[in-house]
Amino acid sequence: MSDPRPSDPIEPEVRIGHVHLKVADLDRALDFYVGVLGFELQARMGPDAAFVSAGGYHHHIGLNTWQSRGGTPPAPGTTGLFHLAILYPSRRALADAVRRLEEARIPLDGASDHGVSEAIYVRDPDQNGVELYRDRPREEWPRPADGSDGVEMYTRPLDLRDLLAERSEPVG
Repeated sequence: MSDPRPSDPIEPEVRIGHVHLKVADLDRALDFYVGVLGFELQARMGPDAAFVSAGGYHHHIGLNTWQSRGGTPPAPGTTGLFHLAILYPSRRALADAVRRLEEARIPLDGASDHGVSEAIYVRDPDQNGVELYRDRPREEWPRPADGSDGVEMYTRPLDLRDLLAERSEPVG
């Protein structure tokens, strides 16, 4: 097995800019991403594609039916997207996302505390996995007990009752 460290690390300011999803029905996908999660429609290319974002960015999520109109989700046991992750700026904003899901009667696939983050997992109408999460401040990340560098992530059940106590009123 080769050494997984790159010989020349990538620029530390590099970020994932957007994700583009193949969907079966554009309006159904927009009902979820805009209607439920609250993203804003930035552009639409007729019945074929749409681009949504938060805060007026050109697009965080692209949705298209170019190769998938009327299609079905990939079968279990195939490769592809596990989930897209949407980072919320605060615990209160994440709690508001859960409120939106509850109001739309969208079931949760899971809710996890990873030490470094708190995450909610759902499926969009095309069965794409969607993680809604917030990062904890770096100084709160769990570190190895021996003082070595790194992070000790874990997966534990997230206390949804405690999270939902954050949502005294809708965000925005």
